[in-house]
Amino acid sequence: QVQLVESGGGLVQAGGSLRLSCAASGRTFGIAAMGWFRQAPGKEREFVAAINWSGDRTYYADSVKGRFAISRENANNTVYLQMSSLKPEDTAVFYCAQRAYGNTASRDVDYDYWGQGTQVTVSS
Repeated sequence: QVQLVESGGGLVQAGGSLRLSCAASGRTFGIAAMGWFRQAPGKEREFVAAINWSGDRTYYADSVKGRFAISRENANNTVYLQMSSLKPEDTAVFYCAQRAYGNTASRDVDYDYWGQGTQVTVSS
């Protein structure tokens, strides 16, 4: 059974930084592609970033390229999302997700396990 637990969300001023963490249980983390998604109030969940099992391939939504960085530590079963130059429009609940099979993906339907989410609020 895979469980994902996000942490690191909070309130930050525009231009600030936050680092989100996602701790995963289960023995499949080291071979699983991972992703971060977010959902703002009244909007659909959207792709933010993804990373392959080894960490050498990453993908980003255009809206966060150059500002966010996804990384992972397989030894600690943890994936991170470093967020910099935050904007008010980044305000959302951020979710960590894991694929059971396959490479990185940007569609939420391609992910099999989800965390409960962590709130990120960026004030102007």
